[in-house]
Amino acid sequence: MLSASLALGLLAEVLLDRERWGLGFPVLVAALVGTLAWLGGREGWQRARPNAWLLVPLALVTGFVAVRDSAWLLSLNVLTAGVLLTLLAHFWAAGRVERLGLTAYPAVMLGAAFQALRYPPALVKQGVDARGLRAHAPRLLSLGRGLLLTLPVLLVFGVLLDSADGVFSSTMDRWLSFDLGLDVVVRRGIGMAFSACVAAGVLGHALRRRASKERGDTEAEPATPRLGLIEAMMLILAVDALFFVFASFQVAYLFIGDASSPAPGYSFAEYARHGFFELVVVSLLTLALVMALTRWTRRESPVAQTVFRTGASLMVVLTLVILASAMQRLSLYEDAFGYTLLRVYTHVFMMALGAALAWRAVTLWWRTERFAVGALVTALGAVVALNVLNPEAFIARHNLERHARTGSLDVEMLSQLSADAVPALIPALSVVSKDDGALLLSRHLDHLSQRDTVPEWNFSRFMARRALLQAGPWREPVNP
Repeated sequence: MLSASLALGLLAEVLLDRERWGLGFPVLVAALVGTLAWLGGREGWQRARPNAWLLVPLALVTGFVAVRDSAWLLSLNVLTAGVLLTLLAHFWAAGRVERLGLTAYPAVMLGAAFQALRYPPALVKQGVDARGLRAHAPRLLSLGRGLLLTLPVLLVFGVLLDSADGVFSSTMDRWLSFDLGLDVVVRRGIGMAFSACVAAGVLGHALRRRASKERGDTEAEPATPRLGLIEAMMLILAVDALFFVFASFQVAYLFIGDASSPAPGYSFAEYARHGFFELVVVSLLTLALVMALTRWTRRESPVAQTVFRTGASLMVVLTLVILASAMQRLSLYEDAFGYTLLRVYTHVFMMALGAALAWRAVTLWWRTERFAVGALVTALGAVVALNVLNPEAFIARHNLERHARTGSLDVEMLSQLSADAVPALIPALSVVSKDDGALLLSRHLDHLSQRDTVPEWNFSRFMARRALLQAGPWREPVNP
């Protein structure tokens, strides 16, 4: 395990110590998972097989690092891969990830991170022959004392002789004027050691000795109900009534009425933007409220269970209408002012929030304990959906379509997009001025002027270079 950790640390330094990440990242993750399967053997795989489905989203998000160039997506994909690797390592030994409750996920993540810190020093202690080092200790101490005596004397004599003769001084300066690259060696050594420690932590935690009781061995235990049904239903029905009145106004204006004109007392932009974040917060709070009431409300008869589920389900449905109104407001704002990265990511987040709310309604009637794993799958689905959508190319295409209708185009914002957007930006060269076209592609011409190494290879950058080479008189020389 120590040798494998050091080899993975060296591989990480070779593949990831680059200006840009690409193909090297999925190769490294595949090497780490392959090493884990090899060290664990058939018995380890038998224990890990119930959680092997985590390998599918892990392969997708790591693979997209070699597909998308967006810095936002890179950060999101690497973070998601870290979460999945932690879950995979924790459940490689025992348990099932779907049995965790919602609060158990952060507990598992933090616990696995802290436990993984114990394995690198333990591996070094067990892997290094301490008795052999003790046998050579007298010689090593003698060597150290000799260096302490020799170096100061050489330093004093060298300074004096250097001052005494100019020819000797210039000759010594010439002989000693070479760069050992110690800063690079030290930096790479530290990077390799850090990566090896991470690999040792993952491998050690995944192949740990099974404890008598592991998280995920059994279903999460339900809490002791403390709130009466009457109190809970009063709260639920009051919130349902409030949400119904609010949702009626939203449906009447945003979905049935003329939502293309501003509401009385607001400009178009003010109405589209006003209250958006408040509605998203209401949706989040409602999800938390339904979860808390489901956990703490006493339901001692089938009738009480049905009444509670019906009221809570109605609250979720009305919240979905409110969330839809928030998305409609955002769509109005995007139609008026165009798309940005923040707006697109917010759209996807709200869709994921809506999916989580719908799943909460399902689990009110079927297997309440499965809400947590459904929320995890929803989050993973949102990450994969963003990568498939390719937000920066989406922004470029739709803002160009809006430019064809309105004549308005934020060239400065589009010029800051990554290589993901370059093929979609090329058609803009025929509809913008020469100065705007130069601004639109100047950053990409500089960024893509150097060809990627094999560990840096990325599909979007490859396609962007290809599009720039075919851009006719607008292109500047770039390496194919």
